[in-house]
Amino acid sequence: MIPRLRFHGAAHAVTGSCYELEVGSGRILIDCGLFQGSKSERELNYGDFPFDPAKIDAVVLTHAHIDHSGLLPKLMKHGFSGPIHATRATIDLCSVMLPDCAHIQEMEVEHLNRRNAQRGRAAVAPIYSTDDAAKCMTLFHAREYGVWFKVATGIRVRFWNAGHLLGSASVEIEVEDAAAARPLKLLFSGDIGPAHKLLQPDPEAPADVDYLICESTYGDRERGEITPDRRRSLLLHEVRGALEANGPLIIPSFAVERTQELLVDLFYLMREGAIPKADIFVDSPLATRASTIFERHADEIQEGDVLRQALNSREVRFTETVEQSKAINRLRGFYVVIAASGMCDAGRIRHHLKANIWRRNATVMLAGFQAQGTLGRILVDGADRIRIQGEEFQVKARIRQLDLYSGHADARELDNWVRQRLPIHKGVFLTHGEASGLSGLKSRVSAFVSADRIILPELDDAFDLGPVGAHQVDLNEPKRLLPGKVARLDWHNDLSQLLLDVSEAVSQQADERGRAAVIRRLRHALSSPKQN
Repeated sequence: MIPRLRFHGAAHAVTGSCYELEVGSGRILIDCGLFQGSKSERELNYGDFPFDPAKIDAVVLTHAHIDHSGLLPKLMKHGFSGPIHATRATIDLCSVMLPDCAHIQEMEVEHLNRRNAQRGRAAVAPIYSTDDAAKCMTLFHAREYGVWFKVATGIRVRFWNAGHLLGSASVEIEVEDAAAARPLKLLFSGDIGPAHKLLQPDPEAPADVDYLICESTYGDRERGEITPDRRRSLLLHEVRGALEANGPLIIPSFAVERTQELLVDLFYLMREGAIPKADIFVDSPLATRASTIFERHADEIQEGDVLRQALNSREVRFTETVEQSKAINRLRGFYVVIAASGMCDAGRIRHHLKANIWRRNATVMLAGFQAQGTLGRILVDGADRIRIQGEEFQVKARIRQLDLYSGHADARELDNWVRQRLPIHKGVFLTHGEASGLSGLKSRVSAFVSADRIILPELDDAFDLGPVGAHQVDLNEPKRLLPGKVARLDWHNDLSQLLLDVSEAVSQQADERGRAAVIRRLRHALSSPKQN
């Protein structure tokens, strides 16, 4: 059988990474991640997998981020019982991240079900439970960088350090081919770290592959030359702006690695006297547990000794309970809060945004990529009114974005990384990017790889990896989400904006008569015959 590759996530989008590789002798997944972004994309997490989990022989996990690992407990829950291969650090991080993901689902579903009961709607269940996450951890098998291991009959794998996150890996795969002089060689980039990554080394990977599957998150953007001094200088500028406003600096941040990087640089700035010492609240139980893992692996990462000092400094305060979290917003003046999630769509950051987004003296600094449809992206795009958990807020806080803490290589670095993989004999698949990132990187790569061998797969697309190139296969199966609905604002975003517009239109009327007229027109529109 000709090897077949299917793209079940991170196709024209940056979340839900999941690739299925099928050969005659076995079937494996590379990643099995949670979808984020619009509600339409998040609903994919609750639906059936587009394959039978019981027929998957093994999973090869590139790294612990939830958009790459977050559906592994669901995979197990629905019949998968094979090994999950990952680096030791990835396993350590998953041991706190997957239970945390389950806990967030359970809490959010509990909140939603209270509202559903009030509205007479049916209850919903979480995607998986904390028990499922704990059971899933028993399937993990630790693997070393640079050492080949077998994952299924005729398939062997080797990890390379991707420089993106503690334990992150690019995945080299060889598929036995009796009819060819050598095995078919595939390379999955995973997420590629930038050259200026604070805690991780530069990415490594082999050259001379048949097929390259490469991320393109920042395929259309260059950050310019970034040094540690310049990064800290730009952070210093943002912190001083928050200091001058005499209000809190709220940083939505991924709990794993980005939080630790921010702590190191804030610690540097305070230690050197560039900014006054102030409380830094790490308001995320996951970030607290992840920091313990980073401290355990400090000898394996760059700036590990400084990270240890930062984690144990008097200014850094880790909060655990909800009561401690709420107490933070009773403070006045300048302080720093780092809370998950990094795209503002879950976790305690929403509580801090609700308490501060309407305050002129507050600063919200977004420190990484914001996917389309997320609250973080809506803020970056300049919204002056938002809705959080059904409540309406005016945006008066200073909204800033500092992309220098992203764990992803920019367009120039991705271009260089792909060039270093040459020769690429049969084809390049560009994934893990929105439309602009995909087209930007394709334009660059087409300078040294024929454009007809560069493929931008859509969600659930399938390709046979033939002897001369990839051929798309029509499996005659319905798409879970149509291409035009991926990484786009959806009906839920539109509804939220409509509710904001209605509220604004009513409030702008001078008297009760005007407000009644607006409401009457809306009712008339709703009662009019449906338009085809």
